[in-house]
Amino acid sequence: MNEPAITVEVAYALPDQQRIIRLAVPAGTTVLEAARLSGIAEHFPGLDLNACDMGVFGKLVAKPAERVLRADERVELYRPLIADPKEVRKQRAARAKDAIRAD
Repeated sequence: MNEPAITVEVAYALPDQQRIIRLAVPAGTTVLEAARLSGIAEHFPGLDLNACDMGVFGKLVAKPAERVLRADERVELYRPLIADPKEVRKQRAARAKDAIRAD
């Protein structure tokens, strides 16, 4: 018997390009399966679905191959960070402190 279909979205963005693909998948589809079924990797050369972090509505999913999607959820594929945000804040605070001392 056919499982009912649910509608989900898969999203990925680069600084200059983004794509959100809406698709129907069988109930019980995982985050990773939805990303593969969407074909989004074909639009972004170099995107490795097995290596990139994934989340649902902004919350990181630790095991995308196990997390089952519910209707109307959005899978998000995340790029690696270029710089650690904590380190950037530390550097900015140090520069501000040095600027105050210079005055």
